[in-house]
Amino acid sequence: MIGLFLGDTEFSEIVLNKIKKIKKKYFILDFSKTNKFKKYKNSYKISIGKFGAIINLIKAKKCKRVLFAGKIAKPNFSSLRLDFKGIYYMPGVIKAANIGDAAIIKTIIKILYNEGIKVISSIYFNPELSLKKGNYSKLKPNKQDYISIKKGMTFFKKTKSLDHVQALVIKNDKILAKEGREGTKIMLSKLRKKKGGILIKFPKQKQDLRMDLPTIGLQTFKDIKKYGLKGVVMQSKKNIFLNKTKCIDFANKNKIFITVI
Repeated sequence: MIGLFLGDTEFSEIVLNKIKKIKKKYFILDFSKTNKFKKYKNSYKISIGKFGAIINLIKAKKCKRVLFAGKIAKPNFSSLRLDFKGIYYMPGVIKAANIGDAAIIKTIIKILYNEGIKVISSIYFNPELSLKKGNYSKLKPNKQDYISIKKGMTFFKKTKSLDHVQALVIKNDKILAKEGREGTKIMLSKLRKKKGGILIKFPKQKQDLRMDLPTIGLQTFKDIKKYGLKGVVMQSKKNIFLNKTKCIDFANKNKIFITVI
């Protein structure tokens, strides 16, 4: 039995479909904004403030492992209704929220661990969603591109585990944009069209790789084309790559390179 903490975005549905395909017993804790998993009889909608109810459900299902998939939005703490364990744990979660989303995730993992519940990687059942080192497109980076990529990698090595940056755009050794809390799409939208450059999406330094891996999908490639970027760089086995075949076809058609370091 596996417990699925599912939020918004396509990734959560991909994980659920794989779980169903391999006929793994599961139940869902639905944290999507629209309660999109309500059609499943084994789906439960419980406020994040009711840690007691969440933990009791997990234990009632005799479940010792859970995974998180999809974007789980930060709650409005002032409107949360808390149960006893919620009252006990929530101050730590609120404190973490002041640091950033990554800190919230780390705090929730720690809470579950203290209750004897293990959090496994979000791609544990979907290893095909990560890529090994190599080039996945017809077009490859040139010598100058690799110099820029190396500088971008150096930047990520200096980031802290609780920083928000999981993506940046670099061109000719100059960083043109850095991702903020709003995400990659908003970062790209602030670029001038046909500006050029390379999108690098890496996990943060010392990031907990069980959750919140940087994700690339078809929409990302459409934005790359729109803003005239040359390619995208990911880290081996540390990104989520959605719609692999469609993305590679789109990249080849539009002369965009896909490189995994």
